[in-house]
Amino acid sequence: MNDAATIKAAPEKTALALEHKHERPLTACHWNPQSRFIFFGAEDNLVHRLDLTNRTAISLAAHDSWVRSFASSPDGATLYSGGYDGRLGFWPATDEKPQPIRMVTAHEGWLRAIAVSHDGKHVATCGNDRLVRLWDAKDGTAVREFKGHTSHVYNIAFTQDGSSIVSCDHKGMVIAWSVATGEKRDVASVDALHEYDTTFRADIGGARGIAVHRNGAQVALGGITNVTNAFAGVGEVAIALVNLADGKVERVLQSKGKKKGCIWGVAHHEDGFWIGLSGGGGGWLMFWKGDTDHEFHSLQLKNDGRGMSLSPDRTQLAVAHGDNHLRTYTLYEKA
Repeated sequence: MNDAATIKAAPEKTALALEHKHERPLTACHWNPQSRFIFFGAEDNLVHRLDLTNRTAISLAAHDSWVRSFASSPDGATLYSGGYDGRLGFWPATDEKPQPIRMVTAHEGWLRAIAVSHDGKHVATCGNDRLVRLWDAKDGTAVREFKGHTSHVYNIAFTQDGSSIVSCDHKGMVIAWSVATGEKRDVASVDALHEYDTTFRADIGGARGIAVHRNGAQVALGGITNVTNAFAGVGEVAIALVNLADGKVERVLQSKGKKKGCIWGVAHHEDGFWIGLSGGGGGWLMFWKGDTDHEFHSLQLKNDGRGMSLSPDRTQLAVAHGDNHLRTYTLYEKA
């Protein structure tokens, strides 16, 4: 492949590059910073590592439930895995046959998301116990606990300067937490990402995908809007762009065709666009400039997407699919 530095992304040319078939539906995926591996979870409670150099995969056991989230140390040496068993796993990512360094009971109930600070010193987690927690990345000890959400915390991300953790809960409440002091700052209540269904008497919402803009000013929160049936999860895909300084919801990105489903992955590309992965109504990759409500390009996938990861060189996407496949897609025109 060409030197990544000379490749300008061309979303309109996005195309399938690789397919890896697994025995069970996939739940999440993560592209290791060293580029060699893609890790993925599946409905078999295992962590799987696909080696891109020879297309072979190995399975790693430690969790007692589905693995739904991953993150890596900046150097790629350590993998962090989070399961619906509430545990946070630390793995030597590049070992021939990795065994867990440690397994930490991080949350009561589901652990929903993991984020790693840009300096690699801290790991943050969130879960169904309405908590955000901060851990020492070196030894796994608890550093700080953040209380203030009133519903399940669905997703988290570190701000670009590393001073705060941004979290979003089931009801669309966005909070920023000071890493140094634990101070809580209510950022926004994103109404577009929460609905109470009076027929089924159920709440539906939350950020199923999260990403901070490279300029540090915005956080993108992907989920579901215009819900007509909370029990069945029927609604339309949406990404809310929230200004981190003043809490203003600057725009809600939606699809031209009002695509059904939910956004399960969000990324910001350095070439100036947002990427969203949908599932629940058929899988789509969608691309927005962020200055208009609708996407400038979309690609229908073979099946629902359940997780997405941008490659370290920003030229490809990995997608975990519900039809037992891990697939990668190029973001440039193939030679």
